[in-house]
Amino acid sequence: MSVDQLSVSLTKEQAYALVDAVSERDDLALTASAHENEETGEWVFEATCDSPPDVAAFSELARHVLGGDVAFSVAPIDPEINWVAKSLEGLAPVIAGGFYVYGSHETAPVPEGLTPMKIDAAQAFGTGHHETTTGCLEAIETRLTERTPTRMIDIGTGTGVLAIALAKRLEAVILATDIDPIAVTTTIDNAIENGVGEQIDAIEATGLDHEEITARAPYDLVVANILAGPLTELAPGVGTITQPGGTAILSGILNTQADGVIAAYETAGFTLKDHLKRKEWTTLVLEKN
Repeated sequence: MSVDQLSVSLTKEQAYALVDAVSERDDLALTASAHENEETGEWVFEATCDSPPDVAAFSELARHVLGGDVAFSVAPIDPEINWVAKSLEGLAPVIAGGFYVYGSHETAPVPEGLTPMKIDAAQAFGTGHHETTTGCLEAIETRLTERTPTRMIDIGTGTGVLAIALAKRLEAVILATDIDPIAVTTTIDNAIENGVGEQIDAIEATGLDHEEITARAPYDLVVANILAGPLTELAPGVGTITQPGGTAILSGILNTQADGVIAAYETAGFTLKDHLKRKEWTTLVLEKN
């Protein structure tokens, strides 16, 4: 197989944001990573792609995520190089909300006092590097200090990172749903890897359209890290499946989109309790009236 490497120098924040955006898609790259150039101190985004890479698609995604044009360079990869291992070198562990999210390539010990979660980059969103994921983990940590939920659902679970975080902290079963069957399989595998396989029931579902979701309602904690558009559309349904006093933690929302999502959930019977901003991304914590 002929493989190319597409790369560009960015800031650390931009590089990681682009890594997470590429990881949300399964049509652009085999792997994506960010790392610091030891010689220059610059941060570099790298993607390993089947030859030839779709540079136009990468450029369009970069404009959307970073807000400007990016000049990518493309070079063939030496077949003698283990490019999978190389691509993983830049995925440093993430600490958020008392959780330590790391890949299987990480050899350093888990820092004391943190809850470890081993999540490898995969064909599903949620390595822990994106501000939407860290915002949700921080919101989960704060909410769990206030109350202990017993019926939970993670909508659009991706790699299962948020469902696993809940399972690590609570003795309860979490329903994890995703429209993508690959995400469902990834979530099951990650749950088993993290020792919480019996606590996570992962199912394929479009939005809230599944009898299992209805059967387990009402929920006292709903988590959804997807996008502002689908979140807005789901607002009436989330209002229906959330019990009074229950919490909804929502992310995947640009700061500029937050007011619209808040309005939709207020109409659905929620009150805004917290609004976390991480760079250009928002995480909302709402409570059902």
